[in-house]
Formats: sequence, C-alpha cells, structure tokens
Amino acid sequence: MSDVKKSNEEHIHCDVCMKEIPASEAKNAEASDYVAHFCGLDCYEKWMNKAKKEKGPG
Repeated sequence: MSDVKKSNEEHIHCDVCMKEIPASEAKNAEASDYVAHFCGLDCYEKWMNKAKKEKGPG
C-alpha cells in the first residue's frame, strides 16, 4: 500500500541539480517572488553561494 502512495505523491525538481524529489521531502527557501526547492543541504548551500556571488559585495 505504501508503494501506491509513493507513486501518487507529487514530485518536484531540485532547483540546483534538477533531481526529482517528493514534494514532502524537499527543503525550500522563500524569496520575494518564488519558492526554491532543494534535494538537500548541499544543493541549498550551492544555491546560496551562487546568490551571494551574483549579488556582489554589499
């Protein structure tokens, strides 16, 4: 029965590596206009570092 539930569960893609993950397992970070989803802390940190570099010194 749990296999059926897993196959019906909504999946999303990690915003960094594009790995498909269950929505219930995704980490997320809210920005002003959107929500980004991450498969784990490694991808979240990569995203944060890229955002800091793009923003520049501040």
